[in-house]
Amino acid sequence: MKVEILPVGDMAIQVFYDAPITEDLHYTIQQTSKLIIDSRTDGITEMVPGFQSITIYYNPLLTTFAELAKKVEEITGQAVGEKSQSQKEVMLIPTCYGGGFGEDLQRVASLHNLSPHEVISLHTSVDYLVYMIGFLPGFPYLKGLKEEISTPRLFTPRLHVPRGAVGIGGNQTGIYPLASPGGWNLIGRTPIRLFDPMLPTPFLLKTGDYIRFYPITEEEFFEIEELVKKKRFQVERRVIPLESN
Repeated sequence: MKVEILPVGDMAIQVFYDAPITEDLHYTIQQTSKLIIDSRTDGITEMVPGFQSITIYYNPLLTTFAELAKKVEEITGQAVGEKSQSQKEVMLIPTCYGGGFGEDLQRVASLHNLSPHEVISLHTSVDYLVYMIGFLPGFPYLKGLKEEISTPRLFTPRLHVPRGAVGIGGNQTGIYPLASPGGWNLIGRTPIRLFDPMLPTPFLLKTGDYIRFYPITEEEFFEIEELVKKKRFQVERRVIPLESN
């Protein structure tokens, strides 16, 4: 695997992995990020792991590009890119599909010569890995979408996508944590909140988590939504072997 260490302006460097986006690469990036944090290297102010890279911001008064690049190069050689555990905890995300909750479901189904039920079945059959958080506070970029329902983003993005909308964008799926413009195909909506600034821990998900969607009725959606508002709903979590999917 080819690894490049590149300057990003005068206050950041980037570790770029010239390799396909896979779970093994994800674990390499996560392990490397942890090793960099654990090294307590002087001058580092922030670190942003991505699909194929780690961007490391630093204070130029405390270190230089050359010094930091040398240290990071040493650290990157220590990561093995293997899963450190034999089990994973999967969060179950209740989702109401179709109708007013997923206006693109029928179109996605038609594009793939599937029924809406088949799209839902395929979408809920996978444990998705959170590769990174971005775009909006708490927005998870999820890999693992079945190829049968991979669908290009909309040519013209919508000006308004509701909070909790579950969409498909290319070979990824994701959840909008806040109302915003967006160009993903909306197939459902979840009543749970991925981002709540009033909580001690504002974000429900983090990089490295696994989630699985499960279908609920419209009635169940509004019941859960009320429980969420009252802070009385707990997301179900299951521990299963990593090999399962």
